[in-house]
Amino acid sequence: MPNTARWAATMTLTATAVCGPLTGNALAATPSPNSLYAPSSLVLTMGHGELAADVAPERAVTLSCAPTASGTHPAAASACAELGATGGNFGALLGRSVANCTREYDPVVVTVDGVWQGKRVSFENTFANECVKNSYGVTVFTF
Repeated sequence: MPNTARWAATMTLTATAVCGPLTGNALAATPSPNSLYAPSSLVLTMGHGELAADVAPERAVTLSCAPTASGTHPAAASACAELGATGGNFGALLGRSVANCTREYDPVVVTVDGVWQGKRVSFENTFANECVKNSYGVTVFTF
């Protein structure tokens, strides 16, 4: 077998082994009947720019809310409580700003991907600047 074909086969098998479990069906799988909690595990990212597709994440945190709050999010327990109160609706967290911010336009995009109570979720929002991102009085976006 030529080196190029061997290399291609090796890369294909490696990619399948590594990325296969990350497909949407694996993430949204129904919890087993023996599980007491539906999975709730999220990855939140933040970067400067208008669209997540055009921005390299500058920060990323993990947030797991079942059975207990954990992850690298600096306020995991508060963030899980806020998400629980909205039923995992990230848009509902954006309803009330509690601080006055400058009108400086330095866009910050926040993305959330993962599973909330067993269902696949994806969220993206662009804030005018970091002060605006932190001004909603919620800890979910404060990382």
